[in-house]
Amino acid sequence: MSANKQQSSKTSPLFSPERKWSVSCAMLLLASLWSGFSDAQTWPLPAPGSRLVGANQFHVVQDDGGSLEDIASQYGVGFLALRQANPGVDPWLPLAGTVLTIPHQVLLPETPREGIVVNLAELRLYYYPPGSNQVAVYPIGIGQLGGDTFTPTMVTRVSEKRANPTWTPTKNIRARYLAQGIELPAVVPAGPDNPMGHHAIRLAAYGGVYLIHGTNADFGIGMRVSSGCIRLRDGDIETLFRQVTPGTPVRIINEPVKTSQEPDGLYWVEVHQPLSQSLDDDPQTLPLTLSGRSQSLLDSPAVNAGVTEQSMNLRAGMPVNITHQLREPGAQTL
Repeated sequence: MSANKQQSSKTSPLFSPERKWSVSCAMLLLASLWSGFSDAQTWPLPAPGSRLVGANQFHVVQDDGGSLEDIASQYGVGFLALRQANPGVDPWLPLAGTVLTIPHQVLLPETPREGIVVNLAELRLYYYPPGSNQVAVYPIGIGQLGGDTFTPTMVTRVSEKRANPTWTPTKNIRARYLAQGIELPAVVPAGPDNPMGHHAIRLAAYGGVYLIHGTNADFGIGMRVSSGCIRLRDGDIETLFRQVTPGTPVRIINEPVKTSQEPDGLYWVEVHQPLSQSLDDDPQTLPLTLSGRSQSLLDSPAVNAGVTEQSMNLRAGMPVNITHQLREPGAQTL
């Protein structure tokens, strides 16, 4: 079930979305108060051979409408995803009347549709509940630059779940905090000061040091902020925690470019900024790595090379129709 908070919004016609979901603000407020559901977007799985799900929306910034982080939280998207979809908008004080694109439309990663799939480059987690024919899409925070704070790619499984977890910071983490004048205890007890939040899902790989967990911070989802673990908003991790079981497969990938040729013959590309390797990197100009399948698809004569190049340069993090000759009169690409 999706509880998508919508304020001054309407379904966006950009990128030719085919699914239009609308729920009133009053109903969403009641859902948030009564049900405790997360803000993740939950969509029916597309037909075999299709990877395009969801629909973008518009949001009109109100007076005192908050920062992009506040708006991202309202709509269940990540901070950087909202920034990339709306370049040039002040992230802290967006002007009243500004129309924002809410990036709810995505191409599913090129992985089996089972368990948990994390794409580091797009700062999203996909969960395929068994037997449901649905996919839930969560914004996440991941590891910071450098050393043991980087979140690695892996194929693993859920090994353990724990509510109200304690936090045992590693020696390197304690040293980093100490360099900032903060002396961490050997074990941080459960509670409001625990940066792991109220729920933690342990992954089996690397000796179990990586977890999917909540947070006690109001900022950082959709950013590189953690010490290597995968961080979700409190409502999201609570929902995911209830649904997953030990043994659930987990795949963590790093693919900034996703492509699809849909059953209707249309070609799509979704381009994200690649992860920086150093503080001097500019993710907007870093080289993009494509899979062999994606490169082959983009080389098709049916693909509009000019629109594709524009998408690669813009890196807006949203699916773009790159078909050479659009089949629908007046359909938009960028």
